[in-house]
Amino acid sequence: MPDNVLFADGDGAKIRADLMDKCNLHTVLRLPTGIFYAQGVKTNVLFFTRGTTEHGNTSDVWVYDLRTNMPGFGKTNPLKAEHFADFAAAYAASDRSVVTDERWNKFTREEIAQKGDTLDVGLIRDDSVIGYDDLQDPVESGIEIAAQLEEAADLIMSVVKELQSLEGCNKA
Repeated sequence: MPDNVLFADGDGAKIRADLMDKCNLHTVLRLPTGIFYAQGVKTNVLFFTRGTTEHGNTSDVWVYDLRTNMPGFGKTNPLKAEHFADFAAAYAASDRSVVTDERWNKFTREEIAQKGDTLDVGLIRDDSVIGYDDLQDPVESGIEIAAQLEEAADLIMSVVKELQSLEGCNKA
């Protein structure tokens, strides 16, 4: 399923809540971008079984993030079976809670409900995204930029002066 099914409001939220009520949605595998759909579309595989009742069948959802901090996949770098080895080991573990893989996380039904039944849950730090806490102090940043601009202006002025002196030599 594309990502928007996991976090869309309205009917999407109703469908997810109904799925988690009537079925045991036990695992979500977040696939790298562009695997089944057009480039840029994020895809997920949902693993669930029919519940024994009409309500409350999902208690925990395990999510494996095979997307974050992964290389781009496509014709030159195809997604292969070996890319799924760690997921397969985590999925098949007799006790999933002892799996030590940063891509493997459990979310309770209550945690998911608190987020409006969204299954677009953050898992591991995305190294390509700069967090607010990682930003440099704005004053320090401004001082550094001003110093770099001054240095660049000085360099430009020295080039202009050099060109002027060459121009004077050419007139003589």
